[in-house]
Amino acid sequence: MKFFTTSAIALALAVASLGAFAQEATIRKNLAERPPKLPPIEEISKTPMEGLYEVRVNQSEIFYTDAQGNFLIQGNLIDVRAQEDLTEKRQAKLTEIDFKDLPIKDAFTIVRGNGKRKVAVFEDPNCGYCKRFERDLTKIDNVTVHVFLYPILSQDSADKSRNIWCAKDKGKAFLDWMTRDVTPAPANCDTAALARNLEFGKKNRITGTPTLIFANGARVPGAIGADRVEKLLAEAK
Repeated sequence: MKFFTTSAIALALAVASLGAFAQEATIRKNLAERPPKLPPIEEISKTPMEGLYEVRVNQSEIFYTDAQGNFLIQGNLIDVRAQEDLTEKRQAKLTEIDFKDLPIKDAFTIVRGNGKRKVAVFEDPNCGYCKRFERDLTKIDNVTVHVFLYPILSQDSADKSRNIWCAKDKGKAFLDWMTRDVTPAPANCDTAALARNLEFGKKNRITGTPTLIFANGARVPGAIGADRVEKLLAEAK
């Protein structure tokens, strides 16, 4: 009897697996054949909503579809009972960057207090949101900030990044500009690190500044206030 029960369970699992495979194949086939043409589908998975499937493309871009791939939905799936944005949560997981994979040698470091907590930030020196963020960040103590210069806005951004990177005291030159509007003095040196930052950002789809990376891998795009930074630093322990 035990053997029969085990065999029945194994058979049921195999049938379910085949059914899921066939379902995914149907969705892939129909979405590939019908407009709008999606980029190559990287993953299809069930969502908590009955009959709704997540379709993932371009690493972290998410669409939703029905079991036959007859309908395509672009937007956020929200669990109203739990008051949780499931799409945002999923994309946050997909875009995590392991902190140990950050090329710290291509950043400079600003330490406040005991520096026990850690965060990395990609910033363009001409980004107004970055300036606002840096002014808020001065309120945060006991943190080590790894600053990756990420000049994506203009040639002037590249020039300012060079002058900051080549300054005798990078952190001071950066904060003087970002928080006090003191233009960094002209300077020259090897700026290969800045090119590597741009390449790293392109590879990891860092498309705007500031972009924050916390010690637990969580990525947060955009300027956030000191209160939220404190909350995320606490969660990253």
